[in-house]
Amino acid sequence: MAARIILVRHGQTQWSLSGRHTGLTDVPLTDEGRRTALLLGARLARAPWADLAEAEVRTSPLCRAAETAALAGFGRAKEWDALVEWDYGDFEGLTPAQIEARRPGGSIWRDGVPGGESPAALAARADEVVAWARSAPRDVMVFAHGHILRTLGARWLGLDVSFGASLRLDPCSLSVLGWAYGEPALERWNDTGHLG
Repeated sequence: MAARIILVRHGQTQWSLSGRHTGLTDVPLTDEGRRTALLLGARLARAPWADLAEAEVRTSPLCRAAETAALAGFGRAKEWDALVEWDYGDFEGLTPAQIEARRPGGSIWRDGVPGGESPAALAARADEVVAWARSAPRDVMVFAHGHILRTLGARWLGLDVSFGASLRLDPCSLSVLGWAYGEPALERWNDTGHLG
């Protein structure tokens, strides 16, 4: 069983800055996104994080996650399609307000996305990552995107994908999934202390 799984959301992009749902569109980091990835790297090079040099590291193949990993000092990360962001289908590029206007009272976490990936398919991908992490002999680390990481948090805890709606994640945040008394636990969530 892995001691912990460290989650990093990619740095800021123009679309994350404007609140647009960015699924499979390969949007690059902004200058601010690159700056914060470097700050994260400086933090992870110090105790208590310095032992991550031994961690197995994976990244979404999308450039915003892979570049965040490289700038943070984890250019050795292996790309893994299981870590790509939710395919938002017809909602790609829309803001929450625009989605609400199209589907009043709806929730992507509950109702899914038209023309995109179902919550069940998203859960299956997250479960694959959870199974990999739990079978690893040492810490693992992933660089990915807001909604897939929120889904990982929910599935790590054995909860439905919809719980991800309650787990906010800011750009370039650091989270840790681990164990408490033998049970899956959130050790740290949405930590942006390196940015302040």
